[in-house]
Amino acid sequence: MPLQKRNIAVLISGSGSNLQALIDACSDESFPGKICLVISNKKDAYGLDRARKADIPTYVINHKDYDSRDAFDSALHQALKDANIEFVCLAGFMRLLTADFVNKWQNRMINIHPSLLPAFKGANAQRDALKAGVKISGCTVHFVVPEMDAGPIIIQETAPVLVDDTVETLAERILQKEHLAYPKALRMVLENTANQ
Repeated sequence: MPLQKRNIAVLISGSGSNLQALIDACSDESFPGKICLVISNKKDAYGLDRARKADIPTYVINHKDYDSRDAFDSALHQALKDANIEFVCLAGFMRLLTADFVNKWQNRMINIHPSLLPAFKGANAQRDALKAGVKISGCTVHFVVPEMDAGPIIIQETAPVLVDDTVETLAERILQKEHLAYPKALRMVLENTANQ
């Protein structure tokens, strides 16, 4: 019996290196999902090129075209429904989503964050880790809930913090871990082995 693959959308704002990790994972016939749509809120996001090279449909929804967060999220939700999306991955999507949107996708939307949550939430996780003097950092894949970076954790990968690290060198080391963690977490969730 052929594997039933779930329809996935990936939301991005930038280079899309985690998107690429997911594209690579989904190319495996045994992977339980397929990326059917990549949406960006920025028309010049390099991740859109990655999607096009993989023959994945792309869509740009520029948040600046909407007069409210609710209106933007409503357009986003409609685009996902129109494409018959079942599951959403946030991969460097730099927009806070409304509680209404998040609740519509409850238990069907995951995010990756460059720290070992619940430590160092928010946009400056690597800087905050260095400032705190921690010896180990890493990344977390978690379910998305209305509160930022607070959803149930699916998987974490650790990365050492070195004495001479800068924000950039630490971010790059963590990013390598993200590329391993995100496909692993997505597979777990789609196979219903993650604790929700």
